[in-house]
Amino acid sequence: MRTLMVTTFISLDGVMQAPGGPEEDRDGGFEHGGWAVPFVDGQVIERMTELTGRAGALLLGRRTYEEFAATWPLAGADDPIGAKLNTMPKFVASRTLDSVAWQGSTLLTGDVPDAVAELKAGDGGEIQVHGSGGLIQTLLAHDLVDRLHLLVFPVLLGSGKRLFAEGTVPAGLELVDGTTLGNGVFAGTYARRGKVGYGALGPEIGNW
Repeated sequence: MRTLMVTTFISLDGVMQAPGGPEEDRDGGFEHGGWAVPFVDGQVIERMTELTGRAGALLLGRRTYEEFAATWPLAGADDPIGAKLNTMPKFVASRTLDSVAWQGSTLLTGDVPDAVAELKAGDGGEIQVHGSGGLIQTLLAHDLVDRLHLLVFPVLLGSGKRLFAEGTVPAGLELVDGTTLGNGVFAGTYARRGKVGYGALGPEIGNW
């Protein structure tokens, strides 16, 4: 069984929309595109280089796929992230695309949750989802995400598409790796850990 890991940049209030540029995603009149860029330094790039380097395949939604396919082939041969993305297997979930041309890309057919479940059941290394906010919501709703790699940026946006939107399946998580980078970004990896636990807290029950 292959592990499926979502990796994304999010603001402190959970927004993941358009971290990389003003024109990346203006849905809903979003005006904060590029909010992560001032914090992207050598440590962030090093973190993402290590992460991408261990991936066995990439799973992308249409919008992110089209952005990546238009830009990453332009990366130089000495760019480790670009070299990895350009040569690794890529699977694209889309209801509108008829074909995909970026090297190593395959268009998923049929029901997306079923196709992803079949992909996870096959052989190969870790499947990584980058960006792809709409696809992530589908994967979370169908309990297909094994790990979350989140880079939490010290900024509040107040509006925009959030990672944990309506339809998220309640689940317990375990922090398996976490570090604060020099620019204030917290990079943490969370693994699934059963169901949500419940209890009560207060002086009247003697545990406060």
